[in-house]
Amino acid sequence: MEGQFIELAYALDTFYLLVMGGFVMWMAAGFSMREAGLVQSKSTVEILTKNIALYSIASIMYMLVGFNLMYPTAGDAVIPALGFLGDGVIPTLGFLGDGVIPTASFLLGSSDNATVDVLTSNGDVHYSRLSYFFFQVLFVVVAMSIVSGAVAERMKLSSFLLFCVIMTGLIYPIQGYWKWGGGFLNVMGFQDFAGSGVVHLCGAAAALAGVLLLGARKGKYVNGKINAIPGANMPLATLGTFILWLGWFGFNGGSGFMIQNIGEANAVSLIFVNTNAAAAGGVIAALLFAKLLFGKYDLSMSLNGAIGGLVSITAEPLTPSPELAAIIGAIGGIRVVISIIVLDKSKIDDPVGAISAHGTCGIWGLIAVVFSNTSATLTTQLYGVITIFSWTFIMALIFWGILKAVIGIRVSSEEEHVGVDVAECGMEAYPEFVK
Repeated sequence: MEGQFIELAYALDTFYLLVMGGFVMWMAAGFSMREAGLVQSKSTVEILTKNIALYSIASIMYMLVGFNLMYPTAGDAVIPALGFLGDGVIPTLGFLGDGVIPTASFLLGSSDNATVDVLTSNGDVHYSRLSYFFFQVLFVVVAMSIVSGAVAERMKLSSFLLFCVIMTGLIYPIQGYWKWGGGFLNVMGFQDFAGSGVVHLCGAAAALAGVLLLGARKGKYVNGKINAIPGANMPLATLGTFILWLGWFGFNGGSGFMIQNIGEANAVSLIFVNTNAAAAGGVIAALLFAKLLFGKYDLSMSLNGAIGGLVSITAEPLTPSPELAAIIGAIGGIRVVISIIVLDKSKIDDPVGAISAHGTCGIWGLIAVVFSNTSATLTTQLYGVITIFSWTFIMALIFWGILKAVIGIRVSSEEEHVGVDVAECGMEAYPEFVK
C-alpha cells in the first residue's frame, strides 16, 4: 500500500509540473502579443517570427546541451561528462573552484526515473525527470523573449537567431547552474525562488548589451528631443500582458515542484495569491505614478507596471504576506516608470520597456527577498545580482560584438524605413491598411 501512495504522489507531482509548464509555455504567446502590440505595424510580422523561432531554438539548444550544463546531476546524458588531466587538476571541467563551471555533458536522452529508484528514494524523487526538463526549458524561452522586445524594429533577424543559439545553449545555463544547479551562488545562500535574477535579470542584461551596440531606432532621438513611437495595437499589447499574468501562475507556482500534501497545496495557493497581488499592485502604482508625472493615465506604463510587479515577486513569492506582496509589486511598478524615463533620457531605446520591467524590477525583486525570507542576507543577494548581471552582460556584449563585426546586427536605413516585415520576412501584418 505504501508503494501505491508513493506512485500516486509521483504521478500527481509530475502531472502538476507538466500542467504548470503548459502555463509557462502560454507566456510565449503573451510575449508575442505584447511585443506585436507595442511595435509599429511595419514590424509586426518580424516580431512574431522571432518569437516562434526563439521558442524552437531554445527548445533544441536546451535539449542538446543547456539542460545538462545547468543541472549536471539531473540524470544521465547520452554523451557523458568530459573530464581532463586527471582527478584534482580539472575535474569534469569544474575548475576555478567548485560550482563555477558545470560538468559538460550533452544530449538529453529519453531515460527517466526507474520505478525502483522512486520507491526507494524516501520521497526525494517525486516527479519525472523529463517533466522537469519540460518545465525548465520554458524558463529559457522566457529569458530569450525578453531580448526580443528590446531589440525590436532594427535588428537583423539572422543575427538575433544566431545570438539565441548562444544565449540558450551557453550563457543562460551556466549562470542558472550557479543557483539552481547547485553552483556557488546556491552554496553561498543566494535566494531566487523562481527567477527574478536567473531568468529576468539575465534576459534584461543580454538585452541591454544588444541595445547598446545596436543603437536607437531612426527618429527616436532627434536634436536632443525624445520622440514617442506609438505601438500599433494597444488592445493586442493588453491581451499579451493578461496572458503573461496568467502564465506567471505556472512560472511561480510550478517552481515548488510539489503539490502532493496539505502543506505544499497551501504553499502553492499562497504563491498564486501573492503573484496576483504583486501584479495588481504594480499596475495601480504605475498608473497613479504616471498620472502624477504626465497628467494622464498611461496604458503602456500600466502594462509594464503589471510585468514589473510580477518580476518583483518572482524571487520570493512564498514567504511574504499578500499585503507585503502587493507592496513589493507596487514598488516594482514605480521603478518601471522611473527606469523607462531614465533609459529614454540616456538614449537607450527599448520599444517595449523590457529592460526596465525585467531588469530593474529583477534587481528589486532579489533585494526584496530580505524583507520576508530570514535565510536571505542583503550582501548575498547583491552579490548574486552583480554576478548574474556581469556574466550575462559581458558574455552577451562579446557575442553581439562578434556578430556585429562579422555579419552586422542592424538592418540598413532603407530597410528600417520600409519596415523589417517587408525587408526581413517579405510580408505585412496588415496589408489591407497599406495605401
